[in-house]
Amino acid sequence: MTRLGWIGGAVVLLGASSGPGAEIGQGRVYAVVELHFVGPHQTARQAPARDIDLRVTFRHESGKPEVTVYGFWDGDGQGGVAGKRFAVRFCPTKPGRWELVRVESNVKELHGQHQGDHVVAVASQHPGFWEVDAEHAGGRWYRRSNGSHPYIIGNTHYSFLSGYRDTGVRADFDIAREVTHNARYFKKLRFGLTGDRYPHPTEKPFFDDNGQPTEAGSHSVRPNPRWFQQRVDVAVRAAYDADLIADLILCGPDTADSRSTLRSDMADVKAWLKYIAARYGSFPNVWICLCNEYDIKSPKYTNAEIVQFGQILRGYLPYPTPLSVHASPYPYGNRRDPQVKNPPAWSAELDRTPPWNDHQILQRKLRRIAPAADIIQWTYDNPGGQPRSRPTINDELSYQGDGDKHSEADTLAAHLGAFLGGGYGSTGYKTAEKKGHYFWGGFNPEEHTAAVGLKFLREVIDQKITFWKMVPDTSIFPHLDAAFRGLAWPGHEYVLGTDQAAAGLVARLPEGTWTVTRYDLISRQAEVLTHKAMGQFRFDAPDRRAVLFHFRKNADKPMPPSK
Repeated sequence: MTRLGWIGGAVVLLGASSGPGAEIGQGRVYAVVELHFVGPHQTARQAPARDIDLRVTFRHESGKPEVTVYGFWDGDGQGGVAGKRFAVRFCPTKPGRWELVRVESNVKELHGQHQGDHVVAVASQHPGFWEVDAEHAGGRWYRRSNGSHPYIIGNTHYSFLSGYRDTGVRADFDIAREVTHNARYFKKLRFGLTGDRYPHPTEKPFFDDNGQPTEAGSHSVRPNPRWFQQRVDVAVRAAYDADLIADLILCGPDTADSRSTLRSDMADVKAWLKYIAARYGSFPNVWICLCNEYDIKSPKYTNAEIVQFGQILRGYLPYPTPLSVHASPYPYGNRRDPQVKNPPAWSAELDRTPPWNDHQILQRKLRRIAPAADIIQWTYDNPGGQPRSRPTINDELSYQGDGDKHSEADTLAAHLGAFLGGGYGSTGYKTAEKKGHYFWGGFNPEEHTAAVGLKFLREVIDQKITFWKMVPDTSIFPHLDAAFRGLAWPGHEYVLGTDQAAAGLVARLPEGTWTVTRYDLISRQAEVLTHKAMGQFRFDAPDRRAVLFHFRKNADKPMPPSK
């Protein structure tokens, strides 16, 4: 008799099916259905991630689509580090019956198990996967499977999964609560899959050759199922429930142990990448960063290695999971070169065929609107080559706090700049070098005060601005000072931002009447300047660090809010 339980909005198989063609799982569209298989008994000293292959192909009753996902060993399924439990995670993308048309494995116990059985999916309101919107604005922006376009601002908690910080255990630490708290302010949370600089003293992400828990990423061929069940899974599922992007950093960010997950035998590297694709590649809210600062910390990785890893991982991923890598701020040694106006922040050597990344990740810590906009636009435009036509994200745009000496106003101005450059940004809270929320979590908006203004900015963009149809363009605003940046949907909508005062600004508006609204991110106030702007509209910019003007043609229908 099949027993069923609930995980993340889906019903999952907990026991054996009752016969051929049985219904072994139920779930909502864009939820994760987890199916359990019984395989050969494995222990912490073995390497099933490398040695046991399990692939299941699901086909919708209409004949398409067809999706192949990989399975993974999960101990005993209850946190034990030995057992026969294998799992397959599948995300139905349309309602109806999905048949397991092929179950393939290199071990007889798993090969053909549940083949011919099926999963039933019912309709849901979940917005689905994040996909590049290639139809608008040259592919600068993301959209969801349902066509919505939420704007993304991220936060950073590199090692929060361990529950440790420099002063010891946080007694009130709760992974799910931490994730849910972030989701009230942000749309993305970046975190590593290990304890990194602040490891747990006994719980570890991997096993060594003797089956002992270890932080050493060189043993990534033996992922510890308890760590991933009780920590990473909890974070990813809580983020799914809150519709928060879980941006998983597979290598790094900081210590040699955490940065070694890709520094081992290639068969072991493939096993690690396949494991990640199998365990998390079916979650619509998961993004993946191959490595943090791959080119400057030990061990380092070459561009060719990153491309190879990216192409391998992309081959394992069953869905359009966003994937990229995080470079150093100045990969070509231009940190101190005053002759280089726009030093590269994304290496052209990473742009390879077949493509593996669907976005570019930058690291450039900035305080002002103009440079934050320019580095996004410059990276997208790719001077001297073809535009990259992919979203661009500055994932270390501004860490508020004494560590980098960035103020709340600096962080708000920088993120407004990233938006006006046609991209996205991420923040963090840094009290000192390697200390603060950005490493150990404990998000608190009373400390990371910019979070409140960033939430305000994100809500304004989501509710008021058709940004996914907009590109960097200030052509209707003549004689602007160099501090101004803007976006345009010509003839329909314009935004302009500044972090300094200016009088006598002019907007040469196209035909029709326009509503003009001014948003102050510091005070979080909105003011409608007029509903009747026509022709040459004159206005002033106040002496504030982060001000956004929005011009919308009255004849256009108001946009529905993105979610």
